[in-house]
Amino acid sequence: MNATTQNKNYVLPIIMMIALFGMISFVTGLANPMGVIVKNQFQTTTFMSTLGYFATFIAYAFMGYPAGMLLQRIGYKKTALAAILVGFVGTGIQLLSGECSSFVVYLIGAFIAGFSMCMLNTVVNPMLNTLGGGGNRGNQLIQVGGSFNSLMATLVPVLVGYFIGSNVEQANIKQAYPAIILAMGIFAFAFLVLLFVRIPEPSLSQSSRSERLPHSPFAFRHFVLGAIAIFLYVGIEVGIQLFINPYMTSAAAEGGLGYDATVAGSVVGTYWFLMLIGRLIGAAVGGKVSSKAMLTFVSTLGIILVLAAILTPTAQTSSMPVFRSDISFGFTTVPLNVVFLVLCGLCTSVMWGGIFNLAVEGLGKYTEAASGFFMVMVCGGGILPLIQGYFVDQIGYVNSYWVIVLALVFLLYYALVGSRNVNKNIAVD
Repeated sequence: MNATTQNKNYVLPIIMMIALFGMISFVTGLANPMGVIVKNQFQTTTFMSTLGYFATFIAYAFMGYPAGMLLQRIGYKKTALAAILVGFVGTGIQLLSGECSSFVVYLIGAFIAGFSMCMLNTVVNPMLNTLGGGGNRGNQLIQVGGSFNSLMATLVPVLVGYFIGSNVEQANIKQAYPAIILAMGIFAFAFLVLLFVRIPEPSLSQSSRSERLPHSPFAFRHFVLGAIAIFLYVGIEVGIQLFINPYMTSAAAEGGLGYDATVAGSVVGTYWFLMLIGRLIGAAVGGKVSSKAMLTFVSTLGIILVLAAILTPTAQTSSMPVFRSDISFGFTTVPLNVVFLVLCGLCTSVMWGGIFNLAVEGLGKYTEAASGFFMVMVCGGGILPLIQGYFVDQIGYVNSYWVIVLALVFLLYYALVGSRNVNKNIAVD
């Protein structure tokens, strides 16, 4: 088979992987506005309201390694199909939680959906990296997938915020039904399409399934530090936007600003939209700019923006384009520190692809197993926000972002020092 034919055959698998990237974001993103809903419906603390994200992301700690093993044993396509079925069940249970008005049932549904997101992440990242040929091109293709991921994440908080409306205190899970049903519909459609799409299986053979590797990915220092970096990165990405919504919608007595849920959801949506813009830029320059340089720049800029958000008084305001409760589009006044946090979306946009690319570079036959271990560390998206949520209850929304600053400092260290492969003596062919 020549290179031209190969590329033509790979167009549909690439499109399918990018679509799955979007599904990950849509279902995961539901936890943001759902956090506002459960906080009001079940009268929980901010710490408790983050448990939806925690349940979704802690599933990665349980499923990351098994997902990597599934990928090795049954391949990309069957792993993705199984993940879609699990996701359908998870979102269905979240729908059921509205009928029985149960916080526990909602958390169970979020946990099961987290299994699905972990399995899908285990598939799409190495697959896109492989189809791109690794290196800068592999990173570039991951950034393209991430752009569609961000587009879906942009829509979710705005959509559910519109369903909640201005009466945030009376919010309940049933108001989110249209979004949950839409997610189930996406799962069903994707399952049918994927069933008939041919997905390349670069490592699935009898020899690869039976081979006992002499090392593990943990023999590579840059992978170990990369796994820690991805733990912190996912917590950063989630934490920055997660607390904007309750900060803006909570009453002044609770340290909030008292904004309409649609406006707050639109502000959060802007964060994800800027991630979309950042990933498009990352995809455009990814073939020319190294992952190390890209991660160094965005980590530094992220530190500056979050420090500015912490140190800027809430009284200082700026105009920002948003959707209102009647879904009309226009400008509204928001605190300048919120604008700084939203701008962080430009930074977090390319971090995932950059870290993943640096962490698996030079791993060769250890890449599939590394992807599974990598997914375990995505549980940081539930654990770091849980820690930040604790500090919200103790020292307020704005000061809780010191947690984010410390995490960003580690990412800068990884980009500058920790990402260097010092284990090139290990055979990877």
